[in-house]
Amino acid sequence: MKIAVCGKGGTGKSTVVALLSNEFKKGGMRVIVVDSDESNSGLYWMLGLDKQPNPLMDFVGGKKDVQGKMLARFSSGQSEPEMSILRRDDIHMEDIPADYMAEGDGKQLITIGKIKQSLEGCACPMGVLSREFLGKLRLSRDEIVFVDMEAGIEHFGRGLETSLDAVIAVVEPSLESINLAEKINDLASSAGANFAGVVLNKVGSVDTYKNLKKELDKRGLPLLGKIPFSEGIIDACLQGQPMESAYSGGEAFKITEKLQSILGLANR
Repeated sequence: MKIAVCGKGGTGKSTVVALLSNEFKKGGMRVIVVDSDESNSGLYWMLGLDKQPNPLMDFVGGKKDVQGKMLARFSSGQSEPEMSILRRDDIHMEDIPADYMAEGDGKQLITIGKIKQSLEGCACPMGVLSREFLGKLRLSRDEIVFVDMEAGIEHFGRGLETSLDAVIAVVEPSLESINLAEKINDLASSAGANFAGVVLNKVGSVDTYKNLKKELDKRGLPLLGKIPFSEGIIDACLQGQPMESAYSGGEAFKITEKLQSILGLANR
């Protein structure tokens, strides 16, 4: 099962990815996290890992090499969602070299690529690699993938959702965030992806929760659950500490249970 976590920038996608990963790990699943956000740098410590792995982009020759292949394919009339970069038709976790994967405590992290310097150009090669890698990644019954997506909705134009089993939207207490979740639902559904629902994050009061729930209901957006505003999570983000040591609430577990039921994972 491959699940993308999407949303507006700053909503806490990485936090939600880390919290849900911890819960699935506790349930006996082998958790694989794919960092598809070219600007995020702290996901590894949120997961309790010691290091950031080398980016998968380097494994396939680097960004310039992939850009060259893309230009050649554009010239031949291919659109970006049709492009292929990887030689293998099927990829298993055992095929990925150790330097390109960080591992520990029942979790593994793979990074697609990062923007390293100014004037580097667009992130399109990372989107192409993400889509193809996820589409070709083959999982065993006890493996689950969470994809920490880039902020916004640009990745929908690259067809990445065609490589996924489900999409989650993370919403913070703002109208902009709710409106974007509605757009994510529309785009995921039109791409044939399963929109599993919304995770509310940074919910500070009962009234805030009620107002957010009302807005979701107006838009027909299903609710998976909420993560309350937490000083512990804020402190962990400031100090570079894992989410597992910062959060002990039961809300993430409830979201995991609901997600398992919706996606048919409970009886696997």
